[in-house]
Amino acid sequence: MLGRVPERNQSASLRRALAVLEHVREHPGVSLTQLSEAVGLSKSTVLRLSAPLIEASLLERDRETGAYRLGHGTLSLGQSYLATLDLRSVAAEESHRLMSEVRETVHLVVHDPPHVVYIDKVENAANVRMASRIGSRGALHCTAVGKAVLAWLPEQTVAGLTLEPRTKHTITDAERLRADLAHIRRRGYAVDDRENEPEVRCVAAPIFNHDDAVTAAISVSGLTSRITAARVRELGPLVAGAAARISRKLGSQKR
Repeated sequence: MLGRVPERNQSASLRRALAVLEHVREHPGVSLTQLSEAVGLSKSTVLRLSAPLIEASLLERDRETGAYRLGHGTLSLGQSYLATLDLRSVAAEESHRLMSEVRETVHLVVHDPPHVVYIDKVENAANVRMASRIGSRGALHCTAVGKAVLAWLPEQTVAGLTLEPRTKHTITDAERLRADLAHIRRRGYAVDDRENEPEVRCVAAPIFNHDDAVTAAISVSGLTSRITAARVRELGPLVAGAAARISRKLGSQKR
């Protein structure tokens, strides 16, 4: 297609832009000439690469001296990263306790619209390992962790979702999903009954931050042969209890 930049060129540009950003991080107040020499690029190339970084507030350039420094956008990124690390640390004890109690895989996710992202996983070595990976994304409408978060988001969020079928059990009707979310709010936990993977059931509960806003969820997952429909009713209160204790540690007053 005419006008399309080859992917290898985009990748090279990204690496050079990251090199610029990294050098400014290590040498705040660096001049254009110094920056150009340090990264081995022409001044015009540095200006071109730094322009979108400045637009994104990842870099700032002094109007009088022309010196570069990190922008306030890097602070937002850093705060988001630290918040994730804090959650993992706060939730670690409860995650391991829950796994020991139920002897199934425990997942911890954070809400990263329009998905949830898996940030921790505690497995029972004696069981079949779950295919989930740290850093992978899950859909809001068909995972227990996703629905646990979705149930406490504004109602219009549901209207903006694409209810893609993952299995024959996936809820793809918006009104049926809304009814399920209302049920989740009443009982305090969500269930993925083979909605994301054909042979897997999950039970999850929401985690709230110091503002009582839902930001994360914790879950128990396992094969349907172990997590039967009857066992789901036993696991629900246990998962909800772990989520409530994590929420309280984060400063939530929600009951």
